[in-house]
Amino acid sequence: MNASIHIVAMPYPGRGHVNPMMNLAKLLLANNSNILITFVVTEEWLGLIGSEPKPDNIRFATIPNVIPSEQGRADNFVAFLEAVSTKMEAPFEVLLHRLQPIPTYIIYDPFLFWVVSVANRFNIPVASFWVMSASVFAVFQHYDLLKKNGHYPVNASENGDKVVDYIPGNSPIRLADIPLSDESWRTSRLLEMALNIIPWVHKTQCLLFTTIYELEPRAIDALRAEFSIPIYTIGPSIPCFGDNHITPLSTNHDNIDNLHWLDNQPKASVLYISQGSFLSTSSAQIDEIALGLKESGVGFLWVSRGENSRLKNMCGDKGLVLAWCEQLRVLLHPSIGGFWSHCGWNSTKEGVFSGVPFLTFPIFMDQPINSKLIVEEWKVGWRVKNEVKHDNLIRKDEIGRVIKRFMDLDSDEGKDMRKRARELQQICQNAIANGGSSQTDVNAFVKQILQALKP
Repeated sequence: MNASIHIVAMPYPGRGHVNPMMNLAKLLLANNSNILITFVVTEEWLGLIGSEPKPDNIRFATIPNVIPSEQGRADNFVAFLEAVSTKMEAPFEVLLHRLQPIPTYIIYDPFLFWVVSVANRFNIPVASFWVMSASVFAVFQHYDLLKKNGHYPVNASENGDKVVDYIPGNSPIRLADIPLSDESWRTSRLLEMALNIIPWVHKTQCLLFTTIYELEPRAIDALRAEFSIPIYTIGPSIPCFGDNHITPLSTNHDNIDNLHWLDNQPKASVLYISQGSFLSTSSAQIDEIALGLKESGVGFLWVSRGENSRLKNMCGDKGLVLAWCEQLRVLLHPSIGGFWSHCGWNSTKEGVFSGVPFLTFPIFMDQPINSKLIVEEWKVGWRVKNEVKHDNLIRKDEIGRVIKRFMDLDSDEGKDMRKRARELQQICQNAIANGGSSQTDVNAFVKQILQALKP
């Protein structure tokens, strides 16, 4: 291969990080075919994604399985993050030594902060690739303000409802929505690791966000004013992006059957439910959601990794319970009328790109702030849970009522919300079109990579 640009992509080993990095790699190739990308994963991750279709200019390289397995990483997330922080640097450096042609640029996930010092030793320029919202990054960047104002730690049941307005890049925000703020041992350790990555980002050559400028202008403007390096918004960084259409349909027969089922449902009548692939909701709460869904009488498609037969029995016969689906393709289907989501950033962007309204049910980390963007800023969704106490169960009758109201296409509030969801979808389409904010920033980033080649 005669590529003059050799980019090494180093994602954090988690599905919500690997996928957007791969989408970015494909996007860069769509803009410049004279690029070779070496995509670095652990041997376990190669087994998970190695057979997925990709362009020839993307090749995999592996480091040994020096971190706990992907299976069960949520069980001890602190130990997993600590291993990622300490165990991967040495094998990555060994790999970098033997890569040919010599890498000309590295794109890394900021949670792998040690990549910056390795890149410096090799004299290779490096770009940070943040896969959560810019609003959340701005909170971590200014976390010291919470401490200065006496608002850390947060006791959700005592002061979680209090709204603070001093965090740059964010509109007024409930203390309960601030990530990693409860000062338990586990959360404190995670916060320490999250805050550690910020100074390293300032030492890189640029910062890439998987957002769209028009979705988070306040956060992007605030961060651009503070950083001396370029900041690019290259979102949405979801599977459809790069050639402005959806990637080919999987040949998975279950997937095709699900789409046939959706084809036979009335327009905007089905609620798509996904609580994410990593951190899970309590089984007691899942039971209440299932029973509330049955009481609502609404058609549904629920993706859940475990206990599917039990869920099917509880939910009734108005829908499907699946272990997996092509989420973006499902969300774009005309039968889908709403998205019950945990508000992970990738799911949030896919829902916005698909023009569907949300019922938000965030669990952890960046998800409450994403829920706030959906409900308060973009006004394309409702919170299922308005109380800030973390431990109270939401009962089936309340869930049934909110689902029924949310899926009522004739109500004025429902019509307004769906109209805004379609407008937001159009903003995304405009951003990735020629001359749009995302396409302009992708071009600027490629130009920066090319300039780095010049002696």
